[in-house]
Formats: sequence, structure tokens, C-alpha cells
Amino acid sequence: MSCAEGPSEIFTPGLLSDRVALVTGGGTGLGRATALELARCGAKVTIAGRRAEVLERAVLEIAQTAGEIDWVAGDVRERGDAERLLGTVLQRRGRLDVLVNNAGGQFFSPAELIATKGWRAVWRLNVQGMLNMAETAFELAFGPAGGGSIVNVTLSPHHGMPGMAHSGSARATVEALTRELAQRWARPGVVVAAVAAGTFDTEVMVKYPASVRAGMSRSVPLQRLGSVAEHAWLVALLASPLGRCFSGSTVTLDGARDNWFGPWPPPGLADESGDVPVEERREG
Repeated sequence: MSCAEGPSEIFTPGLLSDRVALVTGGGTGLGRATALELARCGAKVTIAGRRAEVLERAVLEIAQTAGEIDWVAGDVRERGDAERLLGTVLQRRGRLDVLVNNAGGQFFSPAELIATKGWRAVWRLNVQGMLNMAETAFELAFGPAGGGSIVNVTLSPHHGMPGMAHSGSARATVEALTRELAQRWARPGVVVAAVAAGTFDTEVMVKYPASVRAGMSRSVPLQRLGSVAEHAWLVALLASPLGRCFSGSTVTLDGARDNWFGPWPPPGLADESGDVPVEERREG
């Protein structure tokens, strides 16, 4: 555990200074960036994942520029592990205020070639893992305390995911559960929201085929991949007092990818300069 200092780039110092947060899948990518930002905002952060060496390395890196952070290893797919992860945080910190369900994953395959085992694997991690952590957090921490925040990380786009139908189905289920849990736990004061993440520039991208990686930014109208800091800022916002207003909502952060699928601009729409022409409008 370390107590090094380092401010957030956009949030006021101490925004989350009274919060204890747990980030699953916090050793790499978006999870690590989220843990860093929460710590920079003053939260006491624990990251969780299956590989102790990855978690330990992430903690050492984050501690150089941010606040108080530690780690605990476990598998969110197992209810017993979820209980142990939450129990460890409560034992160390005495409370839990924010749970970020960031752990997830999928593999690239045409839908007709995904075996039953593959569907189950993606479902267990993305849906059952989220539900294990959310229900356990409510039972052990948020329910007894009368409040807390859960942020579920899902994926954009919402209009289908060619090559990853299993993940698209699982993430849609998580968004439905987000709305359900937000309603169910509203009376005890628990906030449940989701972030639908677009395509971000993380080390995870190297596992996808080269042709897929090359076309990623072309399918985003903003014409670039997202930075991990941008995602982390949104999660920190949802973990803040303002986040209560978003309970039951899914906030999409994807450079407008949800509005378009394919190369941007579409063939035939752009002029010779590569820009989309603007229609001339008559005055009066």
C-alpha cells in the first residue's frame, strides 16, 4: 500500500477523498486507468483480478503518481471469491463506497462458430461475474451502510457486434441488469449505472487480428480511438455525488460509434478534400 500524491487532470482535489473503491479487472487497460483516476481523486482504491503479479505491478506503477491503493487476487466468476474479495476490502478499509465492475472479456469469432463452451465462458465472466460482485457488495456493504455506487462497464455499439455476438449479448444483459438493480436498490440508497465503452487505445488491442486493429479508428466518426483517461474520467464522475443522477442509466462513451458502423465518412459522401460537404442553405 502506498500514499504517494498526484492530482486529477480535470477534477477538483479531494473529490473522492471520503470514498473506498474496488475495481475489478484493475490490473490492465481501462481498469488500471480507472483505479489511477479514482486514487488521484482521493479515493482509497483496491484493484482485483486473477493474476497477482499483474495486480502487484499495477499497484507499484499507480502508487508513484496517485494516492492510496492496494490489491487482492480472485475470480469474480466464483461467488465464493466475490465474497472473499469484498470481505478483504471491508477488513482492510472498514467500508466500501464504490464498486467498479470492469472485469470482462471476449474473443473474436463469427457467431455461427462460437461453441456452447465459448458462449458460457463469456457469459460467466461478463454477466455472472458482475452479478456476483454487485449482489455481494449489496449484501456485505451497501445494504447495511444504506448507500453505495456500482458502475458496470459494458461495450458500445448497441446495434450489433459482428465477430463478437456473444459479448454483445452479454453486455446487453448487463445493461438490463443495471436498470433492474438501480430500481431494486434505490430505496436503500444504492446507485447503479453503466458505462458503454467504445474502442480505446489499450494494450488489450494487440490480441485482435491486424485487419481488425487497422480498421478500428475508421469506424469511429471522431476518427480516433479513445484514451484510457477519458474513460476513467467518466467513471470518476459516476462515482462522485453527481453520479446519483445517473442511476439506472447507461452512458455511452465511444466517439459517436453508436451512431455509425463502417468507414467514416461512407464511400461517396466525402468530397475530394476528404471532408463531408455541407449543404448550402438559402437566406430568408
